[in-house]
Amino acid sequence: MTVDAAAASAREETAQPEESVPADTSATDTLKYHLLGPSLTKSGQDGVDQQKVSDIIYNASKGSRFFNNEETKDRNLTVKINRILARKRQLERLDLSQDLRKADDYITELELSRDLSQTIVHIDCDAFYAAVEELDRPELKDVPMAVGQGVLTTCNYHARKFGCRSAMAGFVAMKLCPQLVCLPLNFPKYTAKAKEVREVLAQYDPRFESASIDEAYLNITPYCQEHQVDPEAVVEQMRAEVHEKTHITISAGIAANAKLAKIASNRNKPNGQFYLPSTRSAILAFMKDLPTRKLNGVGRVFERELDAIGVKTCGDISQYRGYLSKLFGEKAFQFLMNCYLGLGRTDVRPIEEHVRKSVGTESTFRDMSGKAELRGKLRWIADELEKDMERTQFKGRTLVLKAKLHTYEVLTRQYAPPKAVWKADDLYNYALPMLAKLEQEIPGMTLRLMGLRCTNLINMKKSEVDFFGTTRQKASTTDKGAPSSEAGTEKEEAGEWEVWPEAEFEEAARQEREDEMQALEALSQEQQADPSVTYTPPNAVEKTRHDNGFAWRALLEEEALKDAMTTQAEEEPTEVWNCPICSMPQAANDRAFNEHIDYCLSRGTIKEVVKSSATSPSASRESLPAPPSASTVKKRGRPRNDALDTSIKRARKPFFS
Repeated sequence: MTVDAAAASAREETAQPEESVPADTSATDTLKYHLLGPSLTKSGQDGVDQQKVSDIIYNASKGSRFFNNEETKDRNLTVKINRILARKRQLERLDLSQDLRKADDYITELELSRDLSQTIVHIDCDAFYAAVEELDRPELKDVPMAVGQGVLTTCNYHARKFGCRSAMAGFVAMKLCPQLVCLPLNFPKYTAKAKEVREVLAQYDPRFESASIDEAYLNITPYCQEHQVDPEAVVEQMRAEVHEKTHITISAGIAANAKLAKIASNRNKPNGQFYLPSTRSAILAFMKDLPTRKLNGVGRVFERELDAIGVKTCGDISQYRGYLSKLFGEKAFQFLMNCYLGLGRTDVRPIEEHVRKSVGTESTFRDMSGKAELRGKLRWIADELEKDMERTQFKGRTLVLKAKLHTYEVLTRQYAPPKAVWKADDLYNYALPMLAKLEQEIPGMTLRLMGLRCTNLINMKKSEVDFFGTTRQKASTTDKGAPSSEAGTEKEEAGEWEVWPEAEFEEAARQEREDEMQALEALSQEQQADPSVTYTPPNAVEKTRHDNGFAWRALLEEEALKDAMTTQAEEEPTEVWNCPICSMPQAANDRAFNEHIDYCLSRGTIKEVVKSSATSPSASRESLPAPPSASTVKKRGRPRNDALDTSIKRARKPFFS
């Protein structure tokens, strides 16, 4: 069969995807699995009958808005998977030898970058909130107990035997375990205990990286070399010292990079450790049978998509390497190939040295629809965001409005103000038109969440002026103000964070978990009026990312790392040059910067000049369109005829002359 014939046949298959939609029973099964939530892989549930748990969640939430929303999402995902499978059938008829060669070349390139010289440790406190509460109430150690009421944030291991786990609605947990004891959150207590744990960690790696309030990454390579001791012995000693000084147990994973260490730390929980030898063969064997869901960055949606094409474990990735980029995109292909090989970052450094991409605040509340109420809420959020912007010493070039409808549909709108903003008045005034437009698009709009976020951040510290008259920020320094090593790479000299393909996927999985917590909190509120429910959550009050239980991950990071983020404002920013055309920050590289300017000048003029030339050639020479803003730039490309090339030259001449 020819390529054209195969493509035509595939188009016929994709024209009617509904034929391959699973039957009702299968659809119910996928929905039940989806309702199990994002914490399915939590430790302590090996003997739990997950089928029974899914049935209870299904029946307890059926008929609620949460259930209807999850059912719609599951149905849409089924349609999407059908399209993926149709595309896969099409690809199976084509010659993919070139794609296989590309994948193999990429694998070879990745293998050359494998670093086995470092020893990275990921530590995770065991049921941290519950463990801290048990210190004050020892009688709870031997009974099922959880922290969090509307939504559980932590369960002790007795509760996990019943199927209870974090990110589960409280009333559902009570159906699984009627004797469950639920305690309210006490963040000051947890933060104080976390500081005690960190004091011990700093003795083994002063530059350890806090991932959240109860977990951290350490590079113990220098410590092991200095003391001539084995990594396993070091971690054993560290765990014992943490328990002695804080009465908290921690579990640890020891491996050649951060990704492997995090996976390994879940192997021998609670109060255990797992060492993965730093050899290529040991790493490949470790990853071969690892379910994709165990990867940080693979959530329920991506797991099901991969499972549909046959990728159930990391070892299966190699078999389908020729399909991945065409089915899921280049970034997903790179992410999965790194997972298959067990590659990850080895650069562990304090959280304040991370390059911050955004600053945001959001609030969840009871259903709200009045214009006056919504504007009052927007104003309050703008005031809160100003405080965060002032604390972190950033202002943003792009403002993003987030709104969640009472149907749980999430909408986002963004706008690039004419100047970088951080003051509450500016934040409110530029966000108000976006809110008003949503109200026009959705008559009678009812919201249950609203948030504002600034992106394309600019540090508010003073900086030098470059040749173009724009801001040129200095490169960041290492500890004690020492400059970056001259022997480092270009990225290291610029003070940039080590970038790996999984960053975006990990953020997406984190956002999926946070959205789930918010939805479950709303589900708990819906159940308050149901007399058959044995557990009643507290009265719903306004909850923000600073004091709620459902946006807990953002809170943990903020509470645990508040001092570090304050220190960030005192440091010199990463070196960037702002483009004089679109005002967007660019890497401080002469060649790349010049190419970007050429791009800004030509991209916006090509289409308009050619269009005007077709109607009035003289008009196009007299007036040229203004350069586009960053939001209008879509896809970079080179024009293919001489007329376009001539137009580009005309467009560039006024700037350079």
